[in-house]
Amino acid sequence: MNHSTLPELDSSLYPQVWQQEIFDSPQMLLQAMLTGLITPDPYTFNKQLQANDIYQQWTNTSIFGRYIQRSFAAVYHQSEDSFNMDIPALYLRELLRHGQYLPLEQILFVAGNMPTTARREKLFTTTLNPATVIIAAQKLNETAHKVTPANSQELLINQICIKGKQVLGFPIRHNKRTSERIRNEVLVLDFKDLRLVNEQSINGKVINKTMDKSIGSAAPLEDNAITTILLRSYELS
Repeated sequence: MNHSTLPELDSSLYPQVWQQEIFDSPQMLLQAMLTGLITPDPYTFNKQLQANDIYQQWTNTSIFGRYIQRSFAAVYHQSEDSFNMDIPALYLRELLRHGQYLPLEQILFVAGNMPTTARREKLFTTTLNPATVIIAAQKLNETAHKVTPANSQELLINQICIKGKQVLGFPIRHNKRTSERIRNEVLVLDFKDLRLVNEQSINGKVINKTMDKSIGSAAPLEDNAITTILLRSYELS
């Protein structure tokens, strides 16, 4: 199956100016959001993506792309309906058919622990939006804190750099009129190796100010509730 390589996206998005600060890379922008230099705003970043011609090329790969991805996500891990047990494989085959290779040095983000199935299934979901990954990690943290309130709250975020020429991805086109528009997701479909190359703790200062209209003007955490952020860096080849 022949696949083309998607055009470079990050080089067309950066440098960026946020609140009178200039950021040359997605890693720098994420760090600034995490340390409180700027406020994470997924809607502003999404607007920049939507106005970017290369991002439009990414998401317009297939008119059936979003339908296939939604259907696949709905049935992929189902186990009760044996009558439809072959359907996930059929959807995955279509996703692979429409997938394209991700450009070298592209940065993707994942909230929380990397899925335990990622290396085995060669399949996991990422986002291009650094503010969105902060919100997602915060919601995971809040859920975990409700289950085990005594545990210290630590935000976990992964940033992934594409280092191989045959990392297959499927950019997902979201509905621009719903809250899903800030997901800006890319489904990673196939790769050879996922390697952890760095791990660092960051003092998070303004996580409670995260802009998220789906949960209100600010995330419902008390001041200083988040004391540390664990940032893991991976290389994908």
